[in-house]
Amino acid sequence: MLQHTMTKRKTLIIACFGIVLGLCIGTVLKNYSALEIVKRCSMRPTNLKTPNEIIGLNDEDTIQNSQRNLVFVGVMTAKNFIEGRARAVYDTWGKEVPGRIAFFSSEGSYSEELPVVGLKNVDDRYPPQKKSFMMLYYMYEHYIDRFEWFIRADDDVYMEPDKLERFLRSIDSSKPQFIGQAGKGNSEEFGLLSLEFDENFCMGGPGVILSSETLRRVAPHIPTCLKNLYSTHEDVEVGRCVQKFAGIPCTWNYEMQYILRHNSSGRNAYTGKLKRKEIHNAITLHPIKQAPLMYRLHSYIQGLKAEELRQESLLLHRDIKRMAKYLDVPDESTYMLPSVSPAAVPDADNGKRHFEDHNILGISPELNKFVPASTADLLDWSFIARSLYSAGSANPKQKIDSAMREGLEDVITEVMENINYYSRQRGRVIEFRELLYGYHRLDALHGQDLILDLLLIYKKYRGKKMTVPVRRHLYVQRAFTGIFVKEQDEDFYNVTLQQSLLGSLLQNGMARLSSHFTMASNLLAPSPDKIVFVLPIAGRLATFERFLLTYERVCIDGSQNCDLLVVIFGPPQELTAHLQLLADLRSRHIYNQINYIQRSGQFSRGVALDIAARSSYIQQQDIILFIDVDMVFNVVTLQRVRLHTQRGRQVYLPIVFSQYDGKRRNVDSSGSEATPRIDDESGYFRQFGFGICAIYKSDILDEDINGFDKDITGWGLEDVKFLEKIVRVGTRQRGFLVNTAEVPLDYNEAAEQWRRLTVFRAPDPTLVHIYHDISCDVQLDAPQYNMCLGTKANSLGSTRLMEQLFFNNQQNVEFITDFNRQRQQTR
Repeated sequence: MLQHTMTKRKTLIIACFGIVLGLCIGTVLKNYSALEIVKRCSMRPTNLKTPNEIIGLNDEDTIQNSQRNLVFVGVMTAKNFIEGRARAVYDTWGKEVPGRIAFFSSEGSYSEELPVVGLKNVDDRYPPQKKSFMMLYYMYEHYIDRFEWFIRADDDVYMEPDKLERFLRSIDSSKPQFIGQAGKGNSEEFGLLSLEFDENFCMGGPGVILSSETLRRVAPHIPTCLKNLYSTHEDVEVGRCVQKFAGIPCTWNYEMQYILRHNSSGRNAYTGKLKRKEIHNAITLHPIKQAPLMYRLHSYIQGLKAEELRQESLLLHRDIKRMAKYLDVPDESTYMLPSVSPAAVPDADNGKRHFEDHNILGISPELNKFVPASTADLLDWSFIARSLYSAGSANPKQKIDSAMREGLEDVITEVMENINYYSRQRGRVIEFRELLYGYHRLDALHGQDLILDLLLIYKKYRGKKMTVPVRRHLYVQRAFTGIFVKEQDEDFYNVTLQQSLLGSLLQNGMARLSSHFTMASNLLAPSPDKIVFVLPIAGRLATFERFLLTYERVCIDGSQNCDLLVVIFGPPQELTAHLQLLADLRSRHIYNQINYIQRSGQFSRGVALDIAARSSYIQQQDIILFIDVDMVFNVVTLQRVRLHTQRGRQVYLPIVFSQYDGKRRNVDSSGSEATPRIDDESGYFRQFGFGICAIYKSDILDEDINGFDKDITGWGLEDVKFLEKIVRVGTRQRGFLVNTAEVPLDYNEAAEQWRRLTVFRAPDPTLVHIYHDISCDVQLDAPQYNMCLGTKANSLGSTRLMEQLFFNNQQNVEFITDFNRQRQQTR
C-alpha cells in the first residue's frame, strides 16, 4: 500500500514537471516565431537601397564625428499621402532636421525623391499599430548606434528643427527618456485603456521622442508588445510597452502641452491667423491636415527667422558703431562699409551715405535720431486712441487700420514676453490689459517711433500675494534694417514677353504689369468687352455738356468700344436742352450707341443705376461703368477698367482724385485745363468714395447682389450699401486649400464655379472729380446729411491751406488762445 502511494506521488511530480517544461519550450518557440516575423517585416524594401542609402547616411558618420547624427525622425504615412502630406513635410521642415528623416509606409511604397521605407507585411489600415511598432524596430535594427535620439511622428505634424536641436542638446540621451505630451485618454475612454493609476502614454500626434537608451531597452520586446494589445490606440500601446520594458512613463510636465502642441480643432487647425503665441513658442504643431497649409505655415516660420536675422544684423551694426567710437575711427571712413568693393563706395564729396552705413543703422535706439533743419522738416506725431488722429491725412480722424493694429499688437506682445521672461524665478507676472493711448510717427530713414500708455496688472504669487493695476509708459523705436536688392539673372521684361507669345499670358500678365511699367502699346491686346457708361443726372446742364465732350473725344473719336446710357431725372419741359445735346451727339456719330432713359420724380441715384443695370441696352457680357457727371477721364482710364474688372471674380472701384475749391487758391477749377494737376494742394484721393464702379452686368444681377437699393432718395449712401453686398458675396468660403487625396476629385471643379467677387481698389490719377459747390439738403436723412457735410468740408482745401487761412486771421489766433486759457483754468 505504501509502495503504491509513493509510485502515484512520483508520477504526479513527473507530470507537473513535464507541464512546466512544455510551457517554457512553447513560450520560447512562440517568441522566436514572432521575432522571425519582425525580421521579415523589416527586410530591405523593394527599392533595393540599403537603409543608409535611403536616408543619405554615410557609413563613416557616427555620433562622435558628425553634428547631423543627433536625431532620426520616423514619419508614419500611407501610400496615398506620399505625394501630398509626406512631400510637404520633406519640402518644408524635413530637410532641415539636425539628423535624418524617413517616411514609413506600407509594403510596396516607393519614391524616387523621398526617403520612403516600405515595410513588408505592413498595410495602411487604421489604427496603424503594427506600422508604429515595426517602424521602431526598424530604427533599432539599423540605426540604434548612429543617432542619439529617435522621434516617432505623423505626416500631419510640423517641427521647428532649430528649436528641436536646442531642446535635445540640453538633455542627456544616455539615460532612458520618453518625452511627449502625456495623456491618460479622454473622459469617454477613461478606464477602457487598461492603464494603471500611475501609467500614462505620450500622445502620438504632436510627436514622441525616445532616447537611444530607451529604444535599446524596448525594441527587443516589441514582439511581446505586439502579441499583447489591450486597445486600438497605437500611442497607448507604445507607451505601455515603454513603461513595462524601459521602466519609465511619459514625461509628466505641464510645459509639454505648449512645447509639443496639439490643436483640437481638427481639420480647421492652423487655417486662420498664424501670429499667435502657441505657434511662436512650440517645437511641434499638430495637426496640419492639408498639404498647402504646411507650406503656408513654413513660409510664416521662415519669415520669423528672417526677422530674427535682421534684428541680429542691426545689433551687429550698433556694435561696430560703438567699437568705432572707442577706436577713434572717423564716421566718414570707407573702412566702415560692410563687404563692398572700392568701386561701390560713394564719392566722399557727394554727401550721400551708403545704404549699409553704420552711421545710420548703428545709432542706438532713441527718439532724437532725426534732427530737423527747419520747422518744415518736423515729423508729425499721430495720436492713437480708439481712433487714429493724424494731421497728415485729409481725414484727421481715421479708423486704426489692420496693419497699424497688427504692428501695435506685435510690439506689445514682444515687450510683455521680455518683461515676463524671468517671471517664474521672481514669483510674479505682469499681464497686459489695455492700450489707453499713444503716439506714433514714421521717420523714413530710421524707423517708427512709438510712445504708448499701457494699463497693466501686476500679480505676485510668491510671498505676500497681491494683484495691483499699474500704468506704464512704453517708449519704442522699431528701427529699419538695411536695404535688400534682388537681381534677376535674365532680363525680366524679355523673358515675360517670350512667354506671353504663347497666348493668354500676353492678355493677362503683361496687361497687369502695364499699370506699373512703361511698355509699348502694341504689346497689350485690347479687351473685346464693351464698356457701357451709366450716367445719372438731374439738371447741371453746363457740366453735362462738358462730360459729353469728354466722352466724344476719348471714347468715340478714340474708337474705344464704348456705349453711353444716360438716366435723366426731371420734368419734360426742363429736359429739352439735355435731350438736344444727346441728339446732336447722335447725329454726329450715327453708328454709336447713345441712349437715355427719362424719369420723372425726385432724383435718386440708386434708382437710376438699378434701372440702367437692368435695361436691355446692356448685355450680360458688358462692363458697366457707373460714373458721375463731374468726372473727367482719358484712354488710360478705360484700359484700367478693362484690366481690373474680371467677370465672376473682381469688381473695380477706383479711388478718384477730387479737386479742392480753386477759388481759395486763385486757380481755375472749372475743368477746362487739358490735364488737371495732381498734387496735395490741388486735391485729394477720395478713399471713402465708392460711387465710381466697374462691374459686369452678369455679376451685378447675382441673386446675392440684385442691383442697387432703391429705397434711398437724394444724395449718397447707395454706393455704401452696394459695396456691402459685394463684400458679402466675396466672403464665400474658398475650397481650394484642400489636399486632393482627401476629397472627391470633382470637389475643386464644383467650387470653381461659385461666384466670388473681390473688390480691387487703387488710386487712379486719370479719374478726376472736378470741383463744384456742394449744397446739402437739410431734408436728407441724418447719415446722408452727415456724409454730404463731410465731403463738403474735405473739398474746401488742403490741411496746409486751412492752417494758413486760420492763422492769417488774427481774430482766430486770439480766440483759440483765450479758449485754451479758459480751459486750463477750469481744470
